[in-house]
Amino acid sequence: MHAFAVPEFPEVRSGDSLADLVAERTELANGDVVCIASTVVSKAEGRTASLSDYPAGPRAREIADRLSEITGEQKDPRFAQAVLEESVDLLMEAPFLLTETTFGHVGVNAGIDRSNTGGAELLLLPERPTESAERIRDGLDADVAVVVTDTSGRPFRHGQRGVALGWAGMPASRDWRGETDRDGHELEVTVESVVDELAATANLVSGEGDGGTPVVVVREFEFGDHDGSEELYREVDGDFVRQALRGWEYARN
Repeated sequence: MHAFAVPEFPEVRSGDSLADLVAERTELANGDVVCIASTVVSKAEGRTASLSDYPAGPRAREIADRLSEITGEQKDPRFAQAVLEESVDLLMEAPFLLTETTFGHVGVNAGIDRSNTGGAELLLLPERPTESAERIRDGLDADVAVVVTDTSGRPFRHGQRGVALGWAGMPASRDWRGETDRDGHELEVTVESVVDELAATANLVSGEGDGGTPVVVVREFEFGDHDGSEELYREVDGDFVRQALRGWEYARN
């Protein structure tokens, strides 16, 4: 397996065909996995916004005032309003906003970007990233999989890594349950999040900042003879970290 960035990818504008932009710059092979940064998917889908699009309500002003007090930096209540409108659940409101997006991803500020926005004030995540992946895949000639990626922090660890937001053409996870380890013991709980691992692989190649390249092709990846699963996001009933957060209150020292 190896991964390479699609070269000379242009600045993406609303209405651009990402499938065409990829196909014009690299020759894909059957079985490739095309990993595309959510930023360019959002730009192509016109998911840009201005702060003026989000007049702040009382809840957003309350959140912004509290964050301003905690951080010592003035927070715009319109940004808090944007986060609230792009979320279905607010897990933490201090010392930062941790939310669940409309499609199930949990991240800071509903994944709203204020860098690499193409000149807009705000860049929102794709509304339905798996549908975005399916559309891009349908526009490519080769029989490939497509993964829409983003970067995200992790509990208990420093730094960020690539994660999948949407995918098409392959299962989300590789299910090892029922198979055996090298000692012959049956695996009971191991489900490998393959799309996240591919997203992290792509992030190693794509880079960050102004030198980043938004599309990476992973070639000769083999899913193997395993059951697949489309589950990626935990259900609330089985997400004990989320349940614990519901009863947690930030206390500034």
